Amino acid sequence: MLILAVLLVAKLTVAQDFYSYHEISNDTNSEIQLEYVLLNEENPCNRKCIKGAPPMVCRFTFNVEWYTTLSKACYDCPYNYEDCFRLDCIPADGFQRPVLVVNRKMPGTAIEVCEGDQVIVDVVNKLKSESTTIHWHGLHQRSTPYMDGVPYIGQCPILPMSTFRYEFPADQSGTHFWHSHSGIQRADGAYGSIIVRQPAEDDPHSSLFDHDLSEHVVVLIDWDATIAMKKFVTHYHSSGNNKPTNLLINGFGFPLNSPEWRKIDDQINITARFYVEQGQRYRFRVINAGYMNCPIEMSIDNHTLSVISSDGSDIKAINATSLITYAGERFDFVVNANQPEGLYWIRFRGLMDCDERFTRANQVAVLHYKGANATELSYPDGEPNYENAHNEGVQVNSLNKGTEDNTTQYVALPDFESLTPWDESLSDKPDYQFYVAYDFYKLNNPHFYKVPEYGFYNVSEANRVQTPQINHISMKFTSSPLMPQRDQFDDTMFCNSSTVSNCETEYCECHHVIQAPLGSIVEIVVMDEGFAYDANHPMHLHGYGFRVVAMERLGKNVTVAEVKERDRLGLIKRNLLTPPIKDTVTVPDGGYTIIRFIADNPGYWLFHCHIEFHVEEGMAMVLKVGDHKEMLPVPKNFPTCGNYYGSEE
Repeated sequence: MLILAVLLVAKLTVAQDFYSYHEISNDTNSEIQLEYVLLNEENPCNRKCIKGAPPMVCRFTFNVEWYTTLSKACYDCPYNYEDCFRLDCIPADGFQRPVLVVNRKMPGTAIEVCEGDQVIVDVVNKLKSESTTIHWHGLHQRSTPYMDGVPYIGQCPILPMSTFRYEFPADQSGTHFWHSHSGIQRADGAYGSIIVRQPAEDDPHSSLFDHDLSEHVVVLIDWDATIAMKKFVTHYHSSGNNKPTNLLINGFGFPLNSPEWRKIDDQINITARFYVEQGQRYRFRVINAGYMNCPIEMSIDNHTLSVISSDGSDIKAINATSLITYAGERFDFVVNANQPEGLYWIRFRGLMDCDERFTRANQVAVLHYKGANATELSYPDGEPNYENAHNEGVQVNSLNKGTEDNTTQYVALPDFESLTPWDESLSDKPDYQFYVAYDFYKLNNPHFYKVPEYGFYNVSEANRVQTPQINHISMKFTSSPLMPQRDQFDDTMFCNSSTVSNCETEYCECHHVIQAPLGSIVEIVVMDEGFAYDANHPMHLHGYGFRVVAMERLGKNVTVAEVKERDRLGLIKRNLLTPPIKDTVTVPDGGYTIIRFIADNPGYWLFHCHIEFHVEEGMAMVLKVGDHKEMLPVPKNFPTCGNYYGSEE
């Protein structure tokens, strides 16, 4: 019998359960049978994806509110294991702190659908005094640009006590995630997964794994004992630091920096635990929702990671010991449970601002073979700590390494082999090439300094904070959104590196926009000048997946002139055959990453560092694709906003 269709989802008024209705045909006698299958109430569209079946309409409600870890819903958690899994209990790392979450979960409600489904999410802002939006990271909104979720680009912010309905097709399979795109709300818990599956016949890797389970989605975030806004304010207005102290895995984490991590005041330490059966192969999906400069290295003791996809695009499988992810990135890998039945550490180690120079942030989870003689509170042998959080071997997506390293120990992104066929973005010459350089600069940023009272050089060195910028410009957002209220804007209101001056010594802030004609081939050479800090910046482009054609670290620092000269001499090698497709990519400190794409999605699209503190300080710009008349019409009754000055009368 062949399942032909999932025809409808009926919500029962009393029980609030969801059912799917299947029409089943017997090919021999055309007999029609009906089958009702109880589905997950929170994820009504989480099902096996059947080729040829019509799509479903998948409805969700996201209630956004301030909440707390270890709330009254937790009863005796973290002293009682079962209490930590009660409805609305968020254990985190065993310490109480405010969180900004969706549906009182962290991570928030997962969206799991089949490719082609229609997703409808009512975002209800219950924040009392803050606005919010939700961005669907990895879904390019090609037919629904007003649903991208960036305030002042595609929509007005959602005001307190208001609801905004997002509607878009799940038209790109893969591992994605949603998160607040307002301020630094993601840092306090407003994030969750989006998994778009496809029929096995359409998945080039379906023969490599036996199971693709919801419980094997791994969501990472760097974490701190205080709310992010407090950390932000004390860092930029005083001598507070910007270093995370811990990591969470699916909302759980040991306080590993404690001397006695197994017992703190009789607390039960709960960690994320992933169950497998010996002899089976499992697809894991990893999402880095991090908000600080804290790349995360991941490995599993005694197991190989067979990396098969990144940012929702498939690649030829790469067998590795460890994988590094940067904020905003996603990777899929297959784990073969071929070891003796037992418990194995899954190790996570923070790098850069989380490394041994600073907070030594690290975390563990458990790979638990079902046949092992162990309980939910059993752990593998050995004390987890920062020193042993690294496993030697082949590493994918290494920190500050590009194709300049010719060893087989590291696999850089341009060396991935995409399974997506060649396209015209990989032509010898692009139609438009943009050089985009960034760094931190010693400027009298008026948001944090006042001259002469307390200018950059007037205050103590501990109170000096440099300004992150792109092409020496801080992005200034407009007071009304660029796309839906575009009749208010013209190109004379925008700026770029060719229209401003003296920005290397004076603070420059304006509506930073670069433009490309619809249908053109665009190449962006992104450079991390590397003069200020040994830092790292994952860059995310909305509305597009791009080819990563080159990546190289040249030294401790680099200039635009040096990169241009290398390119003129033919010293930059581009992979124009099978480079991977990404939407978020790191740039080596003191080096460059080159991306290519066809500008075929008209609109205004944000390009920014995915570290929250950096984008909030203006490390962003906008890509305008096409003319206003080439952009899709604004939805009927779409909300508007902007400045109001009243009347002189």
